[in-house]
Amino acid sequence: MSTGLENKVIITAALTGAVTPKSISPNTPITPEEIAEDAYKCWKAGAAIVHLHMRTDDGIGTMDKERFKKTVSLIRAKTDCDIVVNCTTSGDNNATDETRMAHIKEIPAIELASYDAGTFNWMPSFVFYNTPQFLTKLGTTMQEYDVKPEVEIFDMGMLNNAKYYLGNGVLKSPMYCQLVMGVGGAMEATVENLLYLVNHLPKDTVWSAFGIGTAHLPIMYAALALGGHIRVGLEDNVYFSKGVKASNPQLVDRAVQAITTFGKEPATPAEARQILGLKPLVR
Repeated sequence: MSTGLENKVIITAALTGAVTPKSISPNTPITPEEIAEDAYKCWKAGAAIVHLHMRTDDGIGTMDKERFKKTVSLIRAKTDCDIVVNCTTSGDNNATDETRMAHIKEIPAIELASYDAGTFNWMPSFVFYNTPQFLTKLGTTMQEYDVKPEVEIFDMGMLNNAKYYLGNGVLKSPMYCQLVMGVGGAMEATVENLLYLVNHLPKDTVWSAFGIGTAHLPIMYAALALGGHIRVGLEDNVYFSKGVKASNPQLVDRAVQAITTFGKEPATPAEARQILGLKPLVR
């Protein structure tokens, strides 16, 4: 049955990430005030979802729940802004399983949160740990606090893990999957690899995709061609074109142009909530 949403494409704006310093990307927002302001600008430009990481005062990735609280509060203080709030559960190498979930338990305004469905060597620097025990605990916590998992898939093994957790009830159908292409140590960002993942998604899965760095545009266009949603932002790509540094609103604006040129329309936050099965926003 048609829902009237088939022509809508969700744009997620991933503003900050956990690593890239201002010395490399001067437009990357670091403080809660900067992040909230960029979230508002990206909503104005056409983003339906904002994906949030936090940084310490010296720019290091942190899972500090108080920074999440402040940032989300500043976003929701913009009374005309109804953007969907999506918070990370990673990006702090010193975080424990509990600190990675603390904000989910304490901030009712969080609607989505990342669920990274496996462990791998994030080359060349560190191991990205997401143990079976943590993933079980994270999935059940998200269900308890009515936060929908954004299941981040970096390779086929992670998709198989997600199917396992779908089968035992830790994840619920329909899943929302974010296909992450081009991270060192995981699946390369090629159209062939994207198509492979898409072809192996469980029935009724809602999916989005993005490519890291120079793969940003090819994966965005391929995702549109394959009927998916898209993610843009300085967390994934700091250049607008060769040698030209980007800002988050610029990247959202270009995504809007790509969607409309393709003959589709950017989803509003209210439409994104319908597509993802989220509750309507209540202030």
